[in-house]
Amino acid sequence: MRLLRAFTPALPLCFLALGLSVGAPAQAPLLSEPGPTFTVPEDQLSKHVTVIAYGDMRFHDPADTNPKIANPLARQALVAKIAEEHPDAIQTNGDVPYKGSNDADYDVFRTETKIWRDEHLHVYPAMGNHELNGGVDLGLANWWKAFPELKGRRWYSVALGKRIYILQLDSTLPLTEGSDQMKWVQQQIAQLPRTVDFVMIGLHHPPVADIQTRIEVDHNPRPNEIALRDYLTRIAPATHARFIVIAGHIHNYERAEVGGVTYLVSGGGGAHPYEVDRTPSDLYQGKDTINFHYVKFELEKDKLKATMYRLADPDVKTVEWQPKDTFEIKKK
Repeated sequence: MRLLRAFTPALPLCFLALGLSVGAPAQAPLLSEPGPTFTVPEDQLSKHVTVIAYGDMRFHDPADTNPKIANPLARQALVAKIAEEHPDAIQTNGDVPYKGSNDADYDVFRTETKIWRDEHLHVYPAMGNHELNGGVDLGLANWWKAFPELKGRRWYSVALGKRIYILQLDSTLPLTEGSDQMKWVQQQIAQLPRTVDFVMIGLHHPPVADIQTRIEVDHNPRPNEIALRDYLTRIAPATHARFIVIAGHIHNYERAEVGGVTYLVSGGGGAHPYEVDRTPSDLYQGKDTINFHYVKFELEKDKLKATMYRLADPDVKTVEWQPKDTFEIKKK
């Protein structure tokens, strides 16, 4: 099953123009290859390119109503609404299954997201900790079975037209200075085309979040992701593109700006909600404890316009969507 069927491997434009059928990109030997791993040409995108970001879906047996796992009705409502939006790309930030070693959880994922495949949507997932729940080897095998275009890869990039560049990272692996993944990130950013206005970085564990002192304290930013934050703070002033970082792991919504970089926590994809104590640095001060949501980015002439849409009724008695946070990121 090729949920990512709309991916096009990065190739010279002459091959793309010919519309040739090509295989999946090379695997392990090219984990750190220069340039985009995948390319979506401008003529395959809408006039106002739209990206939807969210995460922490935890697909699992919908008959299991244990609230500590996920809310299946909220998860299904989000999938249906995102399909209705018909975005140019869906950027997810981890925890697709509840248990990555469980084939049945991926079967639920395939069943519940069939509408995405029917609509031929581009889906770009990032690895989360639940993908490896139950064992790394089996978790990776199931991950690559679900997303065969990614086989052998745990991080990758997408040129979404000329102006948006996506980096999907694996925060279960090192992001510290000198690590293979960070060397690749540095290479990707150093070689960004001058046409790129916005770099959207997806990963699971948040580099920036409201620091908690009483609830879910173990979900506070870790040194591994703080290293990425510090790197972006150093390079952002001299980089011609704007950076937007979208993480999950915290099952709520947060927004912050550090060093000119926008950081989102978007973990409202269906997993059981987390309460957060909002700090003054959080640019979103909503009072709702439960925030099942997605974030919609729309590319305009000189900016990305973003809106967080929240599912109004967390018990999904009626499906109503509330625009709860709106912000803009202007190109340099």
